[in-house]
Amino acid sequence: MMKFSPIRSAIIIFVAVLSLLMVIPNFLDEETVAGWPDILKERIVLGLDLQGGSHLLLQVNRGEIVENRLSEIRREARAILIEAGIGSVITTQDETLNIALTDPSQAAAAREALVPLETTIGGNAFSAGTTPETEITVTPDSRIEIALTEEGIASRMSSLVTQSVEVIRSRIDEVGTTEPVIARQGDDRILVQVPGFDDSERLKDLISQTARLTFHLVYPNMTVAQARQQGLPAGTEIVPTREGGEELIYEDVALGGEQLVDAQPSFDQSNRPVVSFRFNTQGAITFGEITSDNVNRRFAIVLDGEVITAPVIQQPITGGQGQISGNFTSESASDLAVLLRAGALPATLDVIEERTVGPSLGADSISAGVTAGLIGTLGVVIFMFAAYGLFGLFANVALVINVGMILAALSTLGATLTLPGIAGIVLTIGMAVDSNVLIFERIREEFAAGRGAYQSIETGFKRAMTTIVDANVTTLIAAAVLFFLGSGPVQGFAVTLAIGVLTTMFTAYLVTQLFVGYWFSWKRPKSLKINVLERFLPLEPKIPFMAWRKIGFAFTLVLILATVGLEATRGLNLGIDFTGGSAIELQAKEGEADIGALRAKLNALGLGEVQVQEFGAPQDVLVRIGAQEGGDTAQQEAMSLVADSVLADYDVRRTEVVGPTVSGELAFNGIVGILVAMIGIVIYVWLRFEWQFSVGAILALAHDVILTVGLFALLQLEFNLSSIAAVLTVIGYSLNDTVVIYDRIRENLTKYKRIPLADIINMSLNQTLARTILTGGTTALALLALVFFGGEVIRSFTVAMAWGVLVGTYSSIFVSAPILLYLGVKTRSETEAGPTKPEKRADGAAV
Repeated sequence: MMKFSPIRSAIIIFVAVLSLLMVIPNFLDEETVAGWPDILKERIVLGLDLQGGSHLLLQVNRGEIVENRLSEIRREARAILIEAGIGSVITTQDETLNIALTDPSQAAAAREALVPLETTIGGNAFSAGTTPETEITVTPDSRIEIALTEEGIASRMSSLVTQSVEVIRSRIDEVGTTEPVIARQGDDRILVQVPGFDDSERLKDLISQTARLTFHLVYPNMTVAQARQQGLPAGTEIVPTREGGEELIYEDVALGGEQLVDAQPSFDQSNRPVVSFRFNTQGAITFGEITSDNVNRRFAIVLDGEVITAPVIQQPITGGQGQISGNFTSESASDLAVLLRAGALPATLDVIEERTVGPSLGADSISAGVTAGLIGTLGVVIFMFAAYGLFGLFANVALVINVGMILAALSTLGATLTLPGIAGIVLTIGMAVDSNVLIFERIREEFAAGRGAYQSIETGFKRAMTTIVDANVTTLIAAAVLFFLGSGPVQGFAVTLAIGVLTTMFTAYLVTQLFVGYWFSWKRPKSLKINVLERFLPLEPKIPFMAWRKIGFAFTLVLILATVGLEATRGLNLGIDFTGGSAIELQAKEGEADIGALRAKLNALGLGEVQVQEFGAPQDVLVRIGAQEGGDTAQQEAMSLVADSVLADYDVRRTEVVGPTVSGELAFNGIVGILVAMIGIVIYVWLRFEWQFSVGAILALAHDVILTVGLFALLQLEFNLSSIAAVLTVIGYSLNDTVVIYDRIRENLTKYKRIPLADIINMSLNQTLARTILTGGTTALALLALVFFGGEVIRSFTVAMAWGVLVGTYSSIFVSAPILLYLGVKTRSETEAGPTKPEKRADGAAV
């Protein structure tokens, strides 16, 4: 294993060098790398929290789709029955049309006439639809019901989402933004992320406005007031106007906006902003016919159910061109032209989640992340060199290559790097050396047990690899759950964490082994000095952990009960991810923020509970608004009201709006995520060990989750999606530690067949204690760098992980290991007949 073939060495060196080369373009401008190979041109994509921009989650309005479709069917049914000479009264109830016939004896004839309305949906250009959209039934009292099917509604919504994605992409491309993300989510949602575009209000107007343009003739010789008194004439409706009035127009669309081929902002003869439009050939012909036949009648231009203007047709317009006026500004005229050119959305899209980050906050986040990363890396490098000397130097070089491989992988995959993603890299730096520590400590043990230098290195790498794989799989499980059940920055953290685990196993085993192998071939040492600390500290002490187990259990029980009581009485400071609401980060334009004055101003807005608190620097403030009555739309309006009221004194650096629809789903997914991760990890431990070990692992995990969540209750840190990520990461780290100990217990159970289980566990804990302390130390250094230098946005996230490292280390020693004594794990001596004889350990010492 220590004899590397030239080809194997070349491959390892090639991968390492290529990874480092792939990182370089991230620090150079595009002109410099223009002539480089394509594989070296890729750059890391920065998330919105690092470069600024807007994130919107849109949902198709199901109620409006159903209402519009029922209106269409009602008009068709009325026309069919009138043509058949059948009198009827049609009413709507929920998702069903009820048709009461004037002559009930005509029910069979009416049912037969309405057969064309039994439509299907879901086909394509090559086949007809197969999903029934409507069901027509005759009731016992001779009424006819036309109901929309759930399958038909779902199919129509799915089709409308697909169309909406294309319309939104066209609109955003018209604005000229770069690298937008427009993706379908589920059956009825669309995710939109636009980097560098932090005007969320304008973006929402551009994206969510349906922009359905229609032309209708105004009903003549009757005012709206007269229509309300006398009843609406058949085929008419009352529509509001942009100025606040109302117009009585014909329901039938005389001409649709789909006939438009161009729309541009311009100015009229009075230099007022207008939108000039042009029809295609068919639209021009229809427009000319309508204006020729209706001279001196009013013609209403309706946008999204609102009359923009209703001028009198002075003369026929046969050129297929016209203008839309309506008190526009230059920007609103330009935006309307964009909407009309891109086409109308086929359905209304409601904004159910919104997150906006200003460019200044993004720059601050990058600075904080880089600072924390450099400090954490420097701390880990110094720690490893101080602990392992030359071998620590090998580990540090492998660590640098590891970070380079992570960044190269993010560049190649086109993954998005977020602020939690930077935290994931820093955490990986702290945990990466764990694999090296396992290898080095195993080599030290083998040499201390009497093996030669070559055999110690060979056996150390071989035996440590099994433990390394077992320990890191648990972290991969947690990362996978985070990715599939998380969203946005949490997914970014999961991706970097998973990549970090894979690159760590590669560099810790192959790269470090390459360095050690060539060093050994060059020096041919007769003895090995692995851990420098063994001169000062006992690396394999004789601590009687099992003698303290009852005290440990009692302390653990008291701690858990106290924590559960704290969580039950004080509760968690739930963030808007779980409660719904709005959060706005503000920065005072001059001097420090005046919390009292700001709180008084916002309370006067009548938005219910408004929390105002310092957030990091004295000039920074975080405002949280509770969920508003009226759903997602009311929440959006409340956020806009707050932002408008403080613009004179504060800059808006970040906004988050989470509606009740999304918050309920996030809370559910968070709970499910923790449970799925725990179950997945326990199953893996069960398969790799025995059921007793999996029970010990689940008890330790429950302990870690309870105490980590308890910290949020104690300090009243905001508990949000990032907190769930912290809990899952703690689970992965704790199991990493537990698996290392379990692996040694299993090995010792096989090696020392007649030693009591309590002594086996004691021995295993003492043998792995140096690794536990060293790994905990390096991870703590990385996390403390994040806590103090990583910025306020992720502070609660990093504080929880730092606490979780301590909690996870404790549970591995005082919960998961000693519990095996009570679960029926037996040594060979307890199952075999015959006298028990003392047995010597591999190093010759009696046990």
